[in-house]
Amino acid sequence: MRVLGVDPGLTRCGVGIVDGAPGKPLRLVHVAVLRTSPDEDIATRLLGIETGIEALMAEFTPDAVAVERVFAQHNVRTVMGTAQAGAIAIVAAARRGLPVALHTPSEAKAAVTGNGRADKAQVTMMVTRLLRLEAAPKPADAADALALAICHVWRGGAQARLEAARRAVRQTGSRS
Repeated sequence: MRVLGVDPGLTRCGVGIVDGAPGKPLRLVHVAVLRTSPDEDIATRLLGIETGIEALMAEFTPDAVAVERVFAQHNVRTVMGTAQAGAIAIVAAARRGLPVALHTPSEAKAAVTGNGRADKAQVTMMVTRLLRLEAAPKPADAADALALAICHVWRGGAQARLEAARRAVRQTGSRS
């Protein structure tokens, strides 16, 4: 399975693509940070992120997209920008018919480190080890995007099966 992980942000949007399957070695396909200038208007910035994500999807043809679930922070402006950038990735995936999963930061941290409260240095170190990289991906947004992709490779299949089972139960219940 090839997964595009997206750590959304307006100024720095981390993107990482990983190939793998549960119980098999992971392989780095691509990692980058899409950047936009805070001096530009919001429409231009979102268009830049959309253009970058669309180009990655066209070039690397992921099977699924994993986006960091936005959680409440004290800075509403930061939350809004993060949510908007995340929505761009979700829409781009939907346009291609790709499944999208939202993972919380603690889910991604727990998947790669075993600790949902791991700090950025621990996440970066484990991503580097798991992907057998010679150098750590930088900045942290890039490592976080890879952690999201790894999380989805390892947990996404189970989540998809659970959701399919829920849908089947709802459909069966509605026929009764």
